[in-house]
Amino acid sequence: MIVAVVRFPMDPSTSAEAVRASFEASAPAYQSVPGLARKHFLHAADGTEGGGVYLWESREAAEAWYTEAWIERVTQKFGAPVIDYFESPVTVDPDGISVG
Repeated sequence: MIVAVVRFPMDPSTSAEAVRASFEASAPAYQSVPGLARKHFLHAADGTEGGGVYLWESREAAEAWYTEAWIERVTQKFGAPVIDYFESPVTVDPDGISVG
């Protein structure tokens, strides 16, 4: 599995309620993204940064999503995103431990 952590600047004067509403409105669009297992939306406590933690089946699936058009759309809405990729060799959840 691949974990992508995406961060982008946010206007700290935007209320937490408005941020939540915006994230909730966009959430259904992620339910059918090929190769995406899970997404967690992020909002910094001080309101200066937002983003997401994405769990992908492969690096190829992640890179297919983060296209130039996607980067431009995020940049126009929030500011330039930063994307960091990580291998996730072990995952733990209440049902057990997964390797690979």
